[in-house]
Amino acid sequence: MTNVFDDPRITAVGLLYEVHAGLSARFAAQLDEQGLSVVEFEVLTRLARSPGNQLRMTDLAAQTSLSTSGVTRVVDRMERDGLLTRRACPSDRRSSFAVVTAAGMQRLNETLPGHLRIIEQWFTGQLDPDALAALLDGLRRVRDAVHPCATAGSTDDAEHETPAADGATRS
Repeated sequence: MTNVFDDPRITAVGLLYEVHAGLSARFAAQLDEQGLSVVEFEVLTRLARSPGNQLRMTDLAAQTSLSTSGVTRVVDRMERDGLLTRRACPSDRRSSFAVVTAAGMQRLNETLPGHLRIIEQWFTGQLDPDALAALLDGLRRVRDAVHPCATAGSTDDAEHETPAADGATRS
């Protein structure tokens, strides 16, 4: 008789949860040393990887695990801390962009070396180049299926009204 808990689908999701939990704990500790929360780091990173170091607030919400009101609260806090600023959207007065400031880029640049060491030691360094390429491909396919807005606005010129349809940015 087959044990349902030996199903490779259950194993795959269980391993994903375990890896996420282990990496998240290491990231949180390192980011705390730099005075950033995990969410603040994610916001800074997503903005820094976007054209003009900016995203429309709605696109930032779509790329993160935050609601639009959650993004507003985080951006308000980060703006008070001088890490971000808001810029009005010239084509839509109802919309605004979150933009990384020079201080935000400096904080990100100070944080990244330690973050990259953790990634290398506990994640990418555990895989040979072919395995890493296959994992990235698989993760992108799953991400695009379960979170199709994950790259919203990241490949589009920030002045345009709509995000790029192809979502080609690699996150």
